Amino acid sequence: MGQGKILIVVPAYNEQNNILKVIDDIRSSIDNCDILVVNDCSLDATSVTARKAEGVKVVDLPYNLGIGGAVQTGFKYAYAHGYSYMVQIDGDGQHLPREVNKLYDTLLRTGSDMVIGSRFLDVRSFRTTWTRRLGIKVFYVLFRLLIRTKVTDGTSGFRLYNRKCIELLQKHYSDDYPEPDAIILLKKNGLRISEVGVEMSRREHGSSSITPLKSAYYMAKVTLSMLFSCIRTRW
Repeated sequence: MGQGKILIVVPAYNEQNNILKVIDDIRSSIDNCDILVVNDCSLDATSVTARKAEGVKVVDLPYNLGIGGAVQTGFKYAYAHGYSYMVQIDGDGQHLPREVNKLYDTLLRTGSDMVIGSRFLDVRSFRTTWTRRLGIKVFYVLFRLLIRTKVTDGTSGFRLYNRKCIELLQKHYSDDYPEPDAIILLKKNGLRISEVGVEMSRREHGSSSITPLKSAYYMAKVTLSMLFSCIRTRW
């Protein structure tokens, strides 16, 4: 993946059945990278299982902070240890490490600071629930209105960040469902964002934390967070 230190951050909560396969896929797909598993106070053997992989760094959070807290831990680690790039690959196995090269090539080609792996751009349409499709469409409209940017998959956590993003987000990152909010924050601070179409797979074990019953609450909370981020002055 070119020059510069690369950190792969794997936020994981109750992913004992997925985590070793995710680590193996990263190692077979990405050269010259370090892997950090952030165990978000899992109730299963996620931490013990991840530590079986030689050379993988594991951070055990003392409390369950959610995806935002887990990923920000990765940003803080990347910043403190001088990494040039950070990639988020979720511990559920949906993000395919072989697609990271697409993110990196897009970052170099476009001069972007962050690249999002989109399930809905230039690849076969990713099948998901109608509630998620509705939410993603709402976010697409909000991005167009608030920051005049087209983002087809604002909830995707499959992302590559450069050093500028790492420096900003290790200080400021939303706790819950932070992906749409981070787009607003980066754009408001003059950083450049791109998307590239990627393939993703379905999780083999476990289930998503966003159930249909939580969808309305999720939409309201994230929308408000995006609005507040938009009117906030630059950090």
